[in-house]
Amino acid sequence: MAYWIKTPAELDERYRQRPTRIGLDTEFIRERTYWPRLALVQMAVGDEILLIDPLIPGMNEALAPWLADTSILKIMHSASEDLVTFKVACGVLPRPLFDTQIGASLAGIGGGMGYQKLVNAITGVTLAKGETRSDWMRRPLSESQLEYAADDVEYLFAMHDAIDAKLGELDRRQWLQDDAGRLLGSVENDEDRWPHVAMRSAQFMDDAAQIRLLRLLRWRDVQARSSDKPRSWILDNELAAVLARTPPADVPALEKLMESFPKAPRKLANQVWQALTTPLDDEADAPLALPANDNNKQALKRLQDAVSARTAELGLPDGVLASRKHLESYLESGQWPPALAGWRRKQLEPVLAPLLPAA
Repeated sequence: MAYWIKTPAELDERYRQRPTRIGLDTEFIRERTYWPRLALVQMAVGDEILLIDPLIPGMNEALAPWLADTSILKIMHSASEDLVTFKVACGVLPRPLFDTQIGASLAGIGGGMGYQKLVNAITGVTLAKGETRSDWMRRPLSESQLEYAADDVEYLFAMHDAIDAKLGELDRRQWLQDDAGRLLGSVENDEDRWPHVAMRSAQFMDDAAQIRLLRLLRWRDVQARSSDKPRSWILDNELAAVLARTPPADVPALEKLMESFPKAPRKLANQVWQALTTPLDDEADAPLALPANDNNKQALKRLQDAVSARTAELGLPDGVLASRKHLESYLESGQWPPALAGWRRKQLEPVLAPLLPAA
């Protein structure tokens, strides 16, 4: 049964009962902001489902102890964006975390499965998808919104039990703990030190252009955070790539170039120029995106084939062991990527290290 929590005192009262586990989900909006805005929290506790209104003063403060209490297991599905939302709204991340999407991948059930699909695979229940694009900030919420929200946590316990049992059979519970810890750490640190590497256009740039791109993307992120606006509203990827590849000679030339881009931040031209031309303290350490030449393609293909073979041996879904981005980093630097530490390194390094080109 679902209960609408109207006051922080109601949430405090239930917290005194100290359940051993809860199911969690959120509804939030992030269309016009950098930071997500929490609109609703769904919590499964025992046989109850609590619908918690974070727009009520003091509610986020009452929610924080639930998240921080390490004696309570938090079960979530595809939690990354929800974690960011909790961090912003409540100042704390939910630990310990059991992510059913990650768990299903490691258990060999399926990779990247959505909540509805995984619920159906494990319980046989078919859930409606009718409110996925609702306005969750409006009040009062409709009955269909409340029903949809409750469904998002109703089956988390059943999924947890099935996935945890399978992980136990495979001796992979520690794998899930490692991945959940890595996910929490990435949200807590909240920084992508080398954002240029993820842009496909960087592969077609020379070294100097990639460094200029890194400078622009670092500046953009600072601006987006401070103004609470989406990154693309500050500087879109297309213009960033153009400026990195063919930097203008001076500010007037930059302003003239910006006239060709309708969404260009003309008012920030001086700041963009400073970002473009000012060296970063750590840019000499920056990894570079590999150019798409035949030798690199062949070396990367060998690594990918080895990962695919090991993936099949372990009965894991494709993409769980290592992404193309991480393999490219390994190929470029010869250093094991931190994102593939722990159990992945044990599984992959013995088969990948012999495939690196000779120095």
